[in-house]
Amino acid sequence: MKNVLVIYYTQSGQLESIAKNIAKPFLNSDEINITFYEIQLEKPFPFPWNKDSFFDAFPESFLQIPTALKPVPEEILNTKFDLVLFHYQVWYLSPSIPINSFLKSDDAKKLLNNTPVITISGSRNMWIMAQEKVKVLLKEANANLVGNVALVDRVGNLISVITIVEWMFSGVKKKYLGIFPLPGVSEKDIQESSQFGEIMLDSFNNNNLADLQPKLVNAGAVKISSYLVTVDKTANKIFDKWSNIIYKNQKNRKQLLKVFNVYLFLAIWLISPIVYILHLITYPLKLKSIKKETQYYQGV
Repeated sequence: MKNVLVIYYTQSGQLESIAKNIAKPFLNSDEINITFYEIQLEKPFPFPWNKDSFFDAFPESFLQIPTALKPVPEEILNTKFDLVLFHYQVWYLSPSIPINSFLKSDDAKKLLNNTPVITISGSRNMWIMAQEKVKVLLKEANANLVGNVALVDRVGNLISVITIVEWMFSGVKKKYLGIFPLPGVSEKDIQESSQFGEIMLDSFNNNNLADLQPKLVNAGAVKISSYLVTVDKTANKIFDKWSNIIYKNQKNRKQLLKVFNVYLFLAIWLISPIVYILHLITYPLKLKSIKKETQYYQGV
């Protein structure tokens, strides 16, 4: 009997749904014992969010400053797992605070040590640099990253900003104003994610996880937008400056967060369209580097 651990953190329930669908093939196997573990915080973040709490999470999210977690149950800690399916979401271009806190914990280092790990993210659209940060944390935990699946909201960048924010602040997944598409990863993509679980299970049963990622990529598990990669990298540099300024000036934190809020609004609605136009103009000149970059980010 092989042991598989499914780890996730969720507020809206979306990532739990993804985790359960990807795990379906494993659950149907008589030769696998599968355990689900939901990361729990000592002081949970609110959901739905309000505006103040949403922006207040920015500095610690981006700077990857951990918060206190409830301990992992001893039964899980004392089990040697043969594979970990690690599900996470992105907050401010970094792994969410609960996910970051877990990966930096002693419990994670014990669980993930010398263990194959497959990362599965559910995000609005920009996950590239967050995945790079997760890679670093997994390496520090001596985990063996063997696969990655990136599920995203497929609607346009600016439309998804409107729908996701409405969802986060209302707590209800609905068509905003009755005309916008549903926010988040589509229900179709969530249901069909079990196909990735089939691929994982096949490689796992055949002891061939080293060749797993190309199979996942061929099945459409990781799609790269060169435009969003550019935005992600650029925004990371800007967020680095903002997060440090705010975090190091606690006395003026509320005022600085309000200024950051205004900046973010302008960056999304004024600067990002300009960046997109420039990207289209320069795209033919960067085909070689884009191809190389795509191959890298589709890998592990």
